[in-house]
Amino acid sequence: MEAEANSGSPEDSWAFIQKPGEGCRTVPLAGHVGFDSLPDQLVNKSVSQGFCFNILCVGETGLGKSTLMDTLFNTKFEGEPATHTQPGVQLRSNTYDLQEGNVGLKLTIVSTVGFGDQINKEDSYKPIVEFIDAQFEAYLQEELKILRVLHNYHDSRIHACLYFIAPTGHSLKSLDLVTMKKLDSKVNIIPIIAKSDAISKSELTKFKIKITSELVSNGVQIYQFPTDDESVAEINGTMNAHLPFAVIGSTEELKIGNKMMKARQYPWGTVQVENEAHCDFVKLREMLIRINMEDLREQTHSRHYELYRRCKLEEMGFKDTDPDSKPFSLQETYEAKRNEFLGELQKKEEEMRQMFVQRVKEKEAELKEAEKELHEKFDRLKKLHQDEKKKLEDKKKLLDDEVNAFKQRKTAAELLQSQGSQAGGAQTLKRDKEKKNNPWLCTE
Repeated sequence: MEAEANSGSPEDSWAFIQKPGEGCRTVPLAGHVGFDSLPDQLVNKSVSQGFCFNILCVGETGLGKSTLMDTLFNTKFEGEPATHTQPGVQLRSNTYDLQEGNVGLKLTIVSTVGFGDQINKEDSYKPIVEFIDAQFEAYLQEELKILRVLHNYHDSRIHACLYFIAPTGHSLKSLDLVTMKKLDSKVNIIPIIAKSDAISKSELTKFKIKITSELVSNGVQIYQFPTDDESVAEINGTMNAHLPFAVIGSTEELKIGNKMMKARQYPWGTVQVENEAHCDFVKLREMLIRINMEDLREQTHSRHYELYRRCKLEEMGFKDTDPDSKPFSLQETYEAKRNEFLGELQKKEEEMRQMFVQRVKEKEAELKEAEKELHEKFDRLKKLHQDEKKKLEDKKKLLDDEVNAFKQRKTAAELLQSQGSQAGGAQTLKRDKEKKNNPWLCTE
């Protein structure tokens, strides 16, 4: 078919340009152009860059989370066994590079160590929620950078959450319901019944029905395999009816017939992991890895991350429309937020200035009061010093008077003594003279 041509003026050709929002015209091609190779280009680019997939395993210790991961990916992941003595819930993340054919996969497995082992399980879900939010926040911060490297960024957002349910055969534990309810808006939850060979088939069927009923009655939204794609609509619709999957994990291979198969050996018989009559392991592997891995990645980005991003940006003050429902541009939003921030900053500066002035006034009043007290104390001390000085001067004057009186008495005493000595000497001389004049006085 030949393409329609327009030989008119440039003004006539401009008439074919549609305004935004108007429908596009279908134009036939005159021959091969080459853009039908875009899918091949996309595949080649994706294969060269590789893929990443992150799985969060939530469940109590001892439900076989590590064993199931080893069985799912047909390998042995290194990891330390968890104990029941953890003081709280800890999330342990391990990343592995896997290769199948020419396709590389960077697989991250996050396990919840210590989940359900505490006596008080009220806040057991919080570390999990915080971990998921932290991965969203890291991606958002990278996305908001001026120089972004998203093509090389290791996406650590959780794409699938395998929630391991203990095979009690009765009902879901309150811990399971609360945790799944907190996680369903943040991650794609796929509930599985772990170690399903612990209960009989009839009990397992009733248990599945009970779990589904409790999830619906409590408003827990689990991941539903998509049915909008005709190529997988039938199988996904069938598999949705099998949720939750009853699985068994084992890395041990046993010879069954003429084949080596993964199985678990019991005294009463052998349970084959990949036998769909024994468990739903094959269904889980097909749905999780072969058919819906890309949809899980897409749902994580377009639904859960977008919800987190929207809430976070709204908290920061960014909106798509103004109060009049008119669209906001990013520049206008930034300017409005900047003006709001500057106004708040100016307000805080004014409040701080007023507070500073008030504190300075209070400090000045305190200093004046202290100065007044010091002056009063100084006056008291000065008066006390003057009184003491006066007392000392009075005592000194009294003492001086006493000293002078003493000196006068001493002088008078010395004078009397001197006079007495002189009088005694005169009498002695008189007697000696009389003796010389009258010799008879000597013989007597």
